[in-house]
Amino acid sequence: MESVGAFVIGGYIGPLAIIVLAVLPAAVVAGVARRLLRVSLLLTLPIAISVVLVSVFTRAGSTVLFQIGPFDATLEGVDFAGQTLVRLLAISTSIGLFGLTTEPRSFVLDLERRGLSPRFAFVAAATLEAVPAMVERAGVIASAQRARGLDTEGSLRARLRGVLPLAGPVVVSSLTEVEERSLALEVRAFGRPGRRHLLWRIADTRAQVAVRILMLTLLGAAIVMRLTGTFPALP
Repeated sequence: MESVGAFVIGGYIGPLAIIVLAVLPAAVVAGVARRLLRVSLLLTLPIAISVVLVSVFTRAGSTVLFQIGPFDATLEGVDFAGQTLVRLLAISTSIGLFGLTTEPRSFVLDLERRGLSPRFAFVAAATLEAVPAMVERAGVIASAQRARGLDTEGSLRARLRGVLPLAGPVVVSSLTEVEERSLALEVRAFGRPGRRHLLWRIADTRAQVAVRILMLTLLGAAIVMRLTGTFPALP
């Protein structure tokens, strides 16, 4: 919701308010504020550089700040780049907060409890867990290969030479795990028709429900006002 709200509200005040009033307090309560800022800034930096270069030097405007060769840096381009960067930061921090505080399996199981197909839930869970599982598996395989004498921490040439001995076992072990998981699911009647009865559910207090309803209401109202042209212009 915060990511959509950053685009709907626009300007500088809206995304900054989302970051300061919604994302950062939640991150502080969850104890992941420092990690969230570090991850968000690292993820946003490559896109931010390209946005600044493209927006500042290619966006048309009447106020030219300076010139580099055939490119003019305009005030309008700087303003557009600033608004885009604030939106990107709001989106990255909100998505990062969700990723750092939500267990993928719990999230998918709750979606299944709310009516999502078990097959789609399995695909979603496997997708969310694929990258962390492969990173962990690659670390284990790298340690095993180094114990056997493979140089994976030397020069750039040595690192490149050690990629193939690591990539092969990682891919093969990933495929083997998928096959083993599929067999285990079929043994547990995963393909049985009808809705499953889940015995576990995420604790959901009345305060959390009220906050979600309030946020959805505010977001819906902002979207309607933006579509009808009645949303106030914010700096």
